[in-house]
Amino acid sequence: MTAPRLSVVVVSWGRPRALARCLTALGQMRSTRVEVIVVADPDGLAVARGVPLADRLVLLPQKGENISAARNAGLAAAAGEVVGFIDDDAVPEPVWAEALLGAIDTGFADAVTGPVLGRNGISLQWGRMAVDAVGRDRWLAEGEVPGAGETPKLHGTNMAIRRSVLTRTGGFDTGFRFYLDETDLARRLSAEGVAIAYLPDMVVHHGFAASARRNEDRVPLDLFDIGASSALFLRKHAPDALDPELAALEAAQRARLMRLARRRKLGPAQMRQLMESLAAGIAEGRNRVSEVPPLAAPTRRFRVLRDLPPPAPLRLDGWLHAAAGPRARAAEAVADGQPAVVLLLEVSPRKHRVSFTEGGWWEQVGGLWGPADRSEPRLRISWPAERRLREWRRLSPIAGTD
Repeated sequence: MTAPRLSVVVVSWGRPRALARCLTALGQMRSTRVEVIVVADPDGLAVARGVPLADRLVLLPQKGENISAARNAGLAAAAGEVVGFIDDDAVPEPVWAEALLGAIDTGFADAVTGPVLGRNGISLQWGRMAVDAVGRDRWLAEGEVPGAGETPKLHGTNMAIRRSVLTRTGGFDTGFRFYLDETDLARRLSAEGVAIAYLPDMVVHHGFAASARRNEDRVPLDLFDIGASSALFLRKHAPDALDPELAALEAAQRARLMRLARRRKLGPAQMRQLMESLAAGIAEGRNRVSEVPPLAAPTRRFRVLRDLPPPAPLRLDGWLHAAAGPRARAAEAVADGQPAVVLLLEVSPRKHRVSFTEGGWWEQVGGLWGPADRSEPRLRISWPAERRLREWRRLSPIAGTD
């Protein structure tokens, strides 16, 4: 039986720089079973034409700011047996594709999701979670399964599903222009008996880039779509709880805005405008049309992103005060088609951060005595050689080391 292939769909609207970084990281995955489909606005398509391996990308125009419609367009074009989704402000670790393909190939599950790391590149933003019929999610302990009325949660920026399953159940409901789109899909998949699994090795780094709905600090700029999608979701999955849950949503959002106001992130006028946008969204969502378009078989051939896996990453380390040298060597390696990983230490207890740079290499920066994993002691005396060895071991999925 032929091993399954992965079509990765990336939707982008208004974030061309983030998209370029995402596509560069996708091009460094250690797999020859991947194609990448970009559904983007004109600025996004323009920047996609300038990234490495641009001639191997499948580029589609995004006809409006509706993430579900855009994902369906990418899904319709997908020629792989598995379709994966990642946001434009996220990057996968190099083993991401093979981790998810291996799980689906062995029949472990037909839909998979995995850890989403936050801005520091180390701590979990989202992990193993369940979601109920009103859209509330909760964290699951290791080995715990979703309870009655719950289903496993799919993380929209880190998920993959067999295309044949989506052909049967349908893709994304275009009524969810933003927010709860993947949660609606997870509930529908589970209702059809589709197994959804959480894979610890399927890791994505997610930065929460600014958008029309929030700034870089995650302060909301508009709550219309949250209100509209919440109303639609409740209509579909918990109609008897519609009114009390929408009232709870308004109370929760008001409390959230009050917390931001106390931190001087919002003023009274902004709070009033945001609550008005939420109310307008709820009113529209009470009547918004729900539609899951049918999915036909693909009409195009699979366009593999890489014929050969990338070379082994170049490992570079040094001191932060002399970072120019390692960074210059990393940039040269990336320009020559070789991934690179840079580890930079300083003599301090500074917390560590991991990121995929706009230059196209992975970089970890932190203090010789500072924690990487946030569960570690705030201060831990280490010798440089010992600390470097420990961090290279932790970076092994990225750096390709044992």
